Amino acid sequence: MNLTVYLAGQIHDNWREEVKNLAEEKELPLTFVSPQTNHDRSDDIGEAILGKQPGNFYRDDAASSVNNFRTQVLMQKSDIVIALFGEEYKQWNTAMDASTAIALGKPTIIIRPEKLIHPLKELSNKANITVESVEQALDVIAYIYE
Repeated sequence: MNLTVYLAGQIHDNWREEVKNLAEEKELPLTFVSPQTNHDRSDDIGEAILGKQPGNFYRDDAASSVNNFRTQVLMQKSDIVIALFGEEYKQWNTAMDASTAIALGKPTIIIRPEKLIHPLKELSNKANITVESVEQALDVIAYIYE
């Protein structure tokens, strides 16, 4: 049984590669999808498709529309959502994706460091499970195959 996992979270480091490599090591039959991880492409996609916008607000709005469309399609096709909250970057998109997954009834795993326990308490309570590491998240998924 192959499961599709949506990897929600910041795009500024290689945590998704860590997840993929660990899943491969554990021989888990998983397919991974995610938001657009090319930051410039994500920011520019609205104008690339809809043409030059009259200002930054409209540029961001156009990009958001296309990115939200992409996220909705990929998330709806996913069996599981992993939402990683890191220590360094603002996590607004991660929170939005985790909330969307929960609202869609997608089985959701939140990964968050100890220092984010308090600010994420309500979201963690709504997720199926909250863990502190990529390894723990994949152990939860591996348990499905036992």
